[in-house]
Amino acid sequence: MKFYENGDGLTEPRGFFCSGIHCDVKGKKDGKLDLGIIYSSKPCHAAAVFTTNDVKAAPVRYSQNLIQDPEATYHAIVANSGNANACTGKQGEMDAIKMANETARHLKVQPTQVFVCSTGRIGVTLPMSKITVGIRDASEDVLEGFDGAKAFQEAILTSDTCTKSCAAVLTTPYGEICIGGVVKGAGMIEPNMATMLAFLTTDAKASNNYLQNVLQKAVNQSFNRITIDGDMSTNDSVIMLANGNCGIEVSTEDESLDHSFQKAVEAICQCLAKKCVTDGEKVTKFVSVKIQGALSNEDAEKVGRCVSNSLLVKSSWYGSDPNWGRIVDAAGYAKVGLVFEKIDMFYDDVAALRKGEPVHNNKTQWKEIVSQSAFSITLDLNQGTGEAEIWSNDLSEEYVNFNKSE
Repeated sequence: MKFYENGDGLTEPRGFFCSGIHCDVKGKKDGKLDLGIIYSSKPCHAAAVFTTNDVKAAPVRYSQNLIQDPEATYHAIVANSGNANACTGKQGEMDAIKMANETARHLKVQPTQVFVCSTGRIGVTLPMSKITVGIRDASEDVLEGFDGAKAFQEAILTSDTCTKSCAAVLTTPYGEICIGGVVKGAGMIEPNMATMLAFLTTDAKASNNYLQNVLQKAVNQSFNRITIDGDMSTNDSVIMLANGNCGIEVSTEDESLDHSFQKAVEAICQCLAKKCVTDGEKVTKFVSVKIQGALSNEDAEKVGRCVSNSLLVKSSWYGSDPNWGRIVDAAGYAKVGLVFEKIDMFYDDVAALRKGEPVHNNKTQWKEIVSQSAFSITLDLNQGTGEAEIWSNDLSEEYVNFNKSE
């Protein structure tokens, strides 16, 4: 597998086109791109995973309904930033439908073949007169074959500081399969999932059911393993489109190809998830929290999330303070029955605790490690074989200043 950590992303697979335009969703007249379309003239099979929040935005509910049909095909995704169309009542539901209808009208497809996504401020209705004009312009661009991969990436950003994309190429006995991906997300990032929109495209051929199984597994090993600030959003969506343009069908019948495809999708999702964490709002450090030796994987994940979401722990990371006491305290309130006297802990590969006893001679090295922009923390509970890994970051005073008002 060849892997590309940047680039055009979604338009790397054959037959996909993107656009991104400015329609002034927020009314600032700043020229920021804020609406985009992903399009394939060839019908696509699809899979999608959405937020588990009880409060779901109108476009999430709309798109969830579309993905229920195992035989359905799709042509496009329309997405806007600057306004989440969440908690907007019946008007919000009608606006999500209108976004699909307008996109379908210009692309000459069915509304049920268009997914709708939004991201931005909650509780404000969309400026639909601007949105409809934007959809018209964005549709014209993809129909003309406009090279708008980068423009689409910019159009979905909110508080992100950069675009995030990647691609993978699988060489198979039948030819090459390409998979591309992009993501936006910088705040309200918590597993299951985040204030995040992620889109994947592939020129492979596959059924909806197969793609759903592949995507769900990949999401569980990536986007459901990140946390920035412990908040869960209303609009989180991961959508994958497969148009079959390479002529290679992927299914469980070919075990080798199935395995390679699954690993490639997982690699795409993991790359994008890590990019979200490193671009978290006012973040200065990327921290991998690894839990080993738990009684079960579920217990390990509980411990990892408690450590990764602790405000005290995240604040100490920002201050480059190797405060292992805060870490084991957070691990303890996961309430999985860990025994402190059994715990081994490491900053990268440098021991901090051995069977609950501090290794004070390594204190200088602890400080050096947590002063870096990226490091790992490993807790071995020495109780079983359960393990988990969570990708997190620090918490700065700049985060509070940034989020104290919208």
